[in-house]
Amino acid sequence: MSVLPPGPDEPIVRELTQFAERHELSRRYREIDRSPAFPRDEFRAMGRAGLLGLRTSPTLGGRGLALPVVGRALFHLSYRSGTAFGKLSLQPEFSSVLADHGSPELIEAWFRPMVRGEKLVGNQITEPGAGSDAQGIALAAVRDGDEYVLDGEKSEIALCLDADAAIVYGRVPGPDPRAGITAFLVPQDLPGIDRRPTSGDLGERWQRRGSVRYGHVRVPSQNRIGEEGRGFDYLRHELTQERALLAAIYLGTAYASWESTFAFVRERSVFGKALVRQEGVAFPLAQDLARLSADWLFTEAALERLEGGREAAAEAALAKWMAVDDSLRAIDHAIQFHGGRGYSQDLPHEQRWRDVRSGAIAHGPAEIMLLVAAHELRSRRPDSVGSHEN
Repeated sequence: MSVLPPGPDEPIVRELTQFAERHELSRRYREIDRSPAFPRDEFRAMGRAGLLGLRTSPTLGGRGLALPVVGRALFHLSYRSGTAFGKLSLQPEFSSVLADHGSPELIEAWFRPMVRGEKLVGNQITEPGAGSDAQGIALAAVRDGDEYVLDGEKSEIALCLDADAAIVYGRVPGPDPRAGITAFLVPQDLPGIDRRPTSGDLGERWQRRGSVRYGHVRVPSQNRIGEEGRGFDYLRHELTQERALLAAIYLGTAYASWESTFAFVRERSVFGKALVRQEGVAFPLAQDLARLSADWLFTEAALERLEGGREAAAEAALAKWMAVDDSLRAIDHAIQFHGGRGYSQDLPHEQRWRDVRSGAIAHGPAEIMLLVAAHELRSRRPDSVGSHEN
């Protein structure tokens, strides 16, 4: 019995499986949680092996794979090594704004080296007063000759302490207070940048999140990404693809817990019979399998829709919302049915739960996923809702 999506015979899945085994990613996954550190060696190794930027165009050094294939690959990778290395593989896709709208010089200096695992580029969107509402960004970006001067603060930033550069979203002053959001490529060693870690995170500790303070930081105008005032439009397009691919990562991680738990309850006996024969255990596990399987099919359909160039903001948002919600439930059952040992760090379930829990907040919280989906579906023609043809 397996919910694993088809694909073990696909070359990229074989490569990722062999890489995970060779580099002991399941062990490293737990190490970077207990002693938080960005896995720079594995990031470089993934770059050398061509496993960063699976979706990224070959002209930029990536694999150029179809989105459904990337989704299957990330599912299998996360099944073997948790959320961390799937997200590392996606790092170029998380920075596709740079690839799509950056100048040739910026792409050559930063994006290509990232795909090779040589440089790490993060994203800085969230601020103390602008989380879910990215249009509320207040970090000022004032033009001064051939430079922009950045002043303000970014908060809850993933890879805060380790990124070599970041795509920073600031606001260029103008008459419309809701306009002007602009993206910049900002090396993180410029004078006036102060990076500080959070006091400690529940999960995904390897990301070493923190806050970044910009105090009169001068950035060359050549480091602007795309046009002034178009940053939010660029970001919105990127997030749709990210959300559907993140769903695959969470589902692969959860299925690893489901599978090992199912094997455990077949062997463990309580009151004279195997746990799997106890309805209080068997029924939730059966429901979890159904939900994870259905979520995968929905996610794959969303990825196919995106691959076909169709509008899929609603599908991607719902895929992420469903995957996080059902993955957390399945991993929680894994903790519960392993008893006291499941609650300990002896087993990986508690870390998986903590790491997947971030998905209900990062890249758009659960409530915003539902808001995005409802808004998008309302705007479609009645005969196109749920259709694969539009």
